Amino acid sequence: MNVVKLLSGNEALALGAYHAGAGIATAYPGTPSTEILEFIARFDDVYAEWSTNEKVAMEVALGAAYAGTRSLVSMKHVGLNVASDPFMAAATTGVNTGMVVVSADDPGIHSSQNEQDNRHYAKLAKVPMLEPSDSQEAYELMAYAFDISERFHTPVLVRTTTRISHSKSVVKVNRSRVVPVSQAGFQRDVEKYVMLPVCARLRRPLIEERLVKLAAYAETFPLNQVEWGELHLGVVTSGVAYQYAREVFPEASFLKLTMTYPLPRNLIRHFAAQVDRVIVIEELDPFLQENIQAMGIKVTGKEFIPRVGELNVGIIGEASGTAGLVAETLPQHKLDIALTLPKRPPLLCPGCPHTGIFFVLSSMGQRSKPPKAKGKAPKEPKLIITGDIGCYTLGAYPPLNAMDTCACMGASIGQALGMEKAGISDKVVAVIGDSTFLHSGITPLVNAVYNEGQITVIILDNRTTAMTGHQDHPGTGISAQGKETKAVELEHLVRGMGISDVNVVDAFNIEGIRTVVKNSLDSPELSVIIVRGACSVQVTKPSEPRAVDTEKCNGCGICLLLGCPAIQSEDEQVYIDTALCAGSACTICQQVCPRQAVVPKSKIKAAKSQ
Repeated sequence: MNVVKLLSGNEALALGAYHAGAGIATAYPGTPSTEILEFIARFDDVYAEWSTNEKVAMEVALGAAYAGTRSLVSMKHVGLNVASDPFMAAATTGVNTGMVVVSADDPGIHSSQNEQDNRHYAKLAKVPMLEPSDSQEAYELMAYAFDISERFHTPVLVRTTTRISHSKSVVKVNRSRVVPVSQAGFQRDVEKYVMLPVCARLRRPLIEERLVKLAAYAETFPLNQVEWGELHLGVVTSGVAYQYAREVFPEASFLKLTMTYPLPRNLIRHFAAQVDRVIVIEELDPFLQENIQAMGIKVTGKEFIPRVGELNVGIIGEASGTAGLVAETLPQHKLDIALTLPKRPPLLCPGCPHTGIFFVLSSMGQRSKPPKAKGKAPKEPKLIITGDIGCYTLGAYPPLNAMDTCACMGASIGQALGMEKAGISDKVVAVIGDSTFLHSGITPLVNAVYNEGQITVIILDNRTTAMTGHQDHPGTGISAQGKETKAVELEHLVRGMGISDVNVVDAFNIEGIRTVVKNSLDSPELSVIIVRGACSVQVTKPSEPRAVDTEKCNGCGICLLLGCPAIQSEDEQVYIDTALCAGSACTICQQVCPRQAVVPKSKIKAAKSQ
């Protein structure tokens, strides 16, 4: 087999795992890793699942590796935080059959809450780590990763970044699917798999012995490559940084590391001895640099290469010019047109089911008022709104201003309880999405029940994982491979925890939302509101767009407080872009207009034709 394909890094990883004989693939969606599972789920002879969260995904993959089936588990960088407990356990117990863990880091924080460098996890867990520099290597590395995993009885960490995950390049697909000989089921071995302290103590020296063997293997790893050029400068690099550095230093000698933990110490020493100066080009932390310096080799890198954000040719060129490594500073390429384009702040989509609840919370919390509002604002209780991870986090932006915290998946409920227990006088509301609630909101809600919290928890149920591309989850009843399965009903789950004050409300019924929220805030007990409505992106065909009756509209601006992109204003006249309007599927603007100036567009047309 020898076929040429244009693949993204994520697609190449998935195809490489498939051809390497992976039988089980698990994940929780998160940019930039999502497409890995989406791609491999297309193959009928692989079991693929969207797991409830990354910890569960890691445990399912580990169970498969114990039982003799090659497994792949993928997640974004912060997902490995969630999965770190079973990941560390896997590093301790080892595996029976190959297990590969893909962590997709996000330098530049394009779609994340932090910029952590997950290379440190390899050193922490004492497991081997591989890093591709393009889609070809991403494809090839999966076969190596499974072989290393089985040869050394260890999980293998494959670390990518946003640019590798999403950039497409040509891949020579030179393999077909290989189904490796698997162990016949799970083989009982208490000392290996049951980590009682006495067993864990027996495993501990084996981990160190394994690391020594892996270091010896790294010396001969075929994708650790030396590219000799001029000897006045030697560049050590890995991943996408190699591509950038190659353009900035076309004449230099390069040591491109693809197995970046443990490092090939002898190979690095040999390379450093041949060149006059050694520099390291890497994104984020000085992981390679500090490990090479610990070997007693004089090397620089982060003295001039930024530690923050992702790199590119311009950044490396400018920094290297300033450091005197290139003849002249290479200019960063900037599009002048970007300076003239109007700014577009992130907003909820037109017809988003989260708009209504955030509008109500904002108005109750006195967070915004119409531009032409006169007199004092109504005396409503001030609210503290703890938020969570999802597209609804955009509710923090003006004009809604309806979110005060956002830390990590599931944190909203625990933070709300903590604030309430701290004795603050303001009402506290926790907002969380349906997928996020199932991911990591259940346990803090159980904690709130157990510790008699008096908070209001609002679950925004749009029956999808919208932010990462509308993947299914346990609440949808559809598997990752499109099969109908059992759906988890949130209201039954919540009532089963012992919460009696549970209400389900239509996301597009403003008065219904206002009534339920007010009642919950007045309630002395823990209450849960499930705001249910379909994601507007999944509404197949919007109908009956709304329009503004200019004869009735006085420009009060209340509808503008919804933050709906379809509602716009020009020369103090509000109008609705019917190409964006979700129409009868929403009608929130129609409900909040005090002058009933928002009506179906057809009604205005009919009035004009008379």
